[in-house]
Amino acid sequence: MTRAASDILSTLEDMLGTDLPIRVRCWDGSEAGPADSAARVEFTSRRALRRILWSPNELGLARAYVAGDLEVHGDLFALLDVPGLIAGIGEYRVRGMRPAAVGRAAWTLLRLGGVGLPPRPPAVEMRHGRSAKHSESRDSLTVSQHYDVGNEFYRLLLGPSMVYSCGYWEGSAGTLDDAEEAKCDLICRKLGLKPGMRLLDVGCGWGSMAIHAAQNYGVDVVGVTLSQEQVEWAKMAVADAGLTDRVEVRLQDYREVDDGPYDAISSIGMAEHVGLANQPIYARQMFGLLNPGGRLLNHAIASVGPLPEKPARTPSFIDNYVFPDGEILPLSKTVDALERAGLEVRDCDGLREHYALTLRAWVENLRGNWDEAVRLVGTERARTWLLYLAASALGFEAPDRLTINQVLAVRPMDSGVSGMPTTRREWYR
Repeated sequence: MTRAASDILSTLEDMLGTDLPIRVRCWDGSEAGPADSAARVEFTSRRALRRILWSPNELGLARAYVAGDLEVHGDLFALLDVPGLIAGIGEYRVRGMRPAAVGRAAWTLLRLGGVGLPPRPPAVEMRHGRSAKHSESRDSLTVSQHYDVGNEFYRLLLGPSMVYSCGYWEGSAGTLDDAEEAKCDLICRKLGLKPGMRLLDVGCGWGSMAIHAAQNYGVDVVGVTLSQEQVEWAKMAVADAGLTDRVEVRLQDYREVDDGPYDAISSIGMAEHVGLANQPIYARQMFGLLNPGGRLLNHAIASVGPLPEKPARTPSFIDNYVFPDGEILPLSKTVDALERAGLEVRDCDGLREHYALTLRAWVENLRGNWDEAVRLVGTERARTWLLYLAASALGFEAPDRLTINQVLAVRPMDSGVSGMPTTRREWYR
């Protein structure tokens, strides 16, 4: 009688020090765990065990799932939300285990074929480049790896809005497209856009914000991105909207923009690529590109709590598969950099719950178009995005993991006048 599933489940529970509410199935047909579990994990190959042993933190499990050595049936959210499961397994929490339990775990993994050479990582694992972190050449590479995977794939994922950032959900009956349009409009109102103004959209994506601002607020827009495929899509979208005389889209690094001044700047989901060391450079560049009285809207994911004293020494799933070199900073670091550059921070809006709703909508889009997504980008990449989006949704649903803020700042006039409204009434309808 085979019993690989019960052995694996017992080993995982020994590592975590708790019972796991998951059903496990193995390559030998054995099964273990609650029959009514919402999440069922299938180890299709012994390679999954070797990936877990060789790769630190959650990376081993992610590699096993992306490569197909581990399948998840049922509710992926329920599996990812099991306390301690993802981080706990990879950290090999053997220090709290009794010696007998450590011995059992080692013998189980050895007997089941979990010990051996590390398997090759899945082909979609990203490269970080050899140049300095957040140099222009390396940022160009890492951004391209994430965004230049095919516009048609992103169309399936994002829907008609083609906006890859947190929406603004004004009511329970709204759609994803409604939320993304409402977000663009909220930003336009916070920036105080009026006909004849000049707007810089940093990290313009597929051009949705630029088009919305030009169509609805009569401004002239320059959008910059490091993704060639985004530039191609955005230029076509601008032409289809009849706005080629009002909207210019460039393949350009934010550090290279030198045709200011602008009356307003929107930076939506871009600052996460800047990095802590370059925050002062980014803030000074935004200040220098604004007219006195001009406003900056910085819309970015933020970590909750202070930065760790020492950076993590082990690679993560996000860094290896989704956003190489991405850095999620506390709100305090963003505000400090903006103020040191001379900008006056006037408002901060937390939208954590809004991003959780947005991410779940993207998950539903991907699941609903799964076969087409696999055809466009392959199974490994489709699995990567599903895992990333589902885990991120849970991260924003918890109050102590991730959040997202819209920080509104202004370059004061020489007289010290900010030109800001005295209340928020004109921003919120």
